[in-house]
Amino acid sequence: MKFDLHCHTKEGSLDSRVSVREFVHKFMALGFDGFMISDHNSYKGCKAWDAIKDDPRYRNFCVIRGIEYDTKDAGHILVIMPDGLYLRILSIRGMRCSKLIKIVHFFGGILGPAHPFGVASSSLMGFKNMNMRLMRKFDFIETFNTCESPESNRRAAILAEDCGVPTFAGSDSHVSEYIGMACTEIDADIRCNNDLIAAVKSGTKITAGGTERGESKKAKKKEHWIGILSFKLYNRGIAKLISPYRKIKRRTLLRPIVHNNVRHIRRKKNTDIRKYVVRNRYSNDSNKKMSG
Repeated sequence: MKFDLHCHTKEGSLDSRVSVREFVHKFMALGFDGFMISDHNSYKGCKAWDAIKDDPRYRNFCVIRGIEYDTKDAGHILVIMPDGLYLRILSIRGMRCSKLIKIVHFFGGILGPAHPFGVASSSLMGFKNMNMRLMRKFDFIETFNTCESPESNRRAAILAEDCGVPTFAGSDSHVSEYIGMACTEIDADIRCNNDLIAAVKSGTKITAGGTERGESKKAKKKEHWIGILSFKLYNRGIAKLISPYRKIKRRTLLRPIVHNNVRHIRRKKNTDIRKYVVRNRYSNDSNKKMSG
């Protein structure tokens, strides 16, 4: 099956110009079986899909509900949680990568770095203090990104091979021109998040490829030292001002494991996961799981 596993919708990403419905129609016209919504620290695009997914025209089309999370120390990380699970903590950027890994894995999700050799300010290998031991804990690596250079993608592929993890491809589309320029071929029947998670965990054959868009003016500005410095000042400087607010929000969502939620977990006094796990809460006001 053919998927694009990295797309940004205008419903969930401020820098995107493409609606969920437009993505669906264009991918269907190109013969894709589905794509993944991966908005920045937001499930709003996924909610937009939930509102239209019952349209009979989309019966055989699969939309994976993901997120591109902005960590404090490892850049952008693609996260895929089990069906129906929207963790509110993922809408608050700035967690350390180690904490993110523990939370995602506890709830049965998978995660991996997006464009690991891309722009230093938002890519894993651009962080000098990145704990490289965490590389073995990722479930996949995005080895092809339409917006990256051939060299960046080549190095990402080598990294995935060294780590022994599956490879993903994504167009990283924010505009319609890039839709269909990346393709992840999965040798399995993928109809929902759970299917994709199972395929990754079971070692199903996954092939990543596509066509790079070439260097754009916007990309050049990002790669220039002034662009990188400006981003750091904005991303980390302003973040300092609102950091107390984010910490308070995270603390209200980060709670110990409750026996009623996970009775099968044995009590352990010093288990890290008990400290960092998130209570099973959803983005929607009702605490009902979403179907479909």
